[in-house]
Amino acid sequence: MGALFRLLCLAVLIAVGAQPRAEARSSARPTPALRTGDVVFHASTSSRSALIRKASSSPYSHVGLVEVADDGVFVIEAVQPVSRTPWKRWRARGVDGKVTVMRPRDATPAQLADVVRAAKTELGKPYDARYRWDDERLYCSELVAKAFSRALGVSLGEPQTVESLNLSAADLELGRSLGIDPRQTLVTPASLAEDPKLQVVHTDF
Repeated sequence: MGALFRLLCLAVLIAVGAQPRAEARSSARPTPALRTGDVVFHASTSSRSALIRKASSSPYSHVGLVEVADDGVFVIEAVQPVSRTPWKRWRARGVDGKVTVMRPRDATPAQLADVVRAAKTELGKPYDARYRWDDERLYCSELVAKAFSRALGVSLGEPQTVESLNLSAADLELGRSLGIDPRQTLVTPASLAEDPKLQVVHTDF
């Protein structure tokens, strides 16, 4: 009965984990000075956030790309579906409104605008709840990594196998039953945050 219950719980995570919840309450925090191409991280309030943070030993579970445009400030993010989300709404979805903003060290504004344009070509694509490295569906850190790779030829983040993450044998077995191969590789938000090609310009963590 216990194993069946855990399987059902993980199935629910696969089905709804990518759906943003209602905006979380957050304390008043200073607004960082954002630029197009900034990489932003938070701990989302989605139902799978705690598992992602545990698996990657990180405070972060979600990542996106900033676009500062004439019509406002947005985050290009892979949720269900890939979306252009107003900054204030995106930030409010993070636990306590906390964010970390990182900026590429050696990219020009024009290059970073190209990165954002590359990410925006994926708008409307479905979220990938099985974390596969293909182009039919996308998860959050995959979207960011591929945008930098395709626009600038820059590799961000270190690919890891699912089985190398901080997951129990039971977690891996349940994931396998739902189509997540323990041997497949993925790039986590934590791996992007640890890349030395990015520097922190603001953090509430």
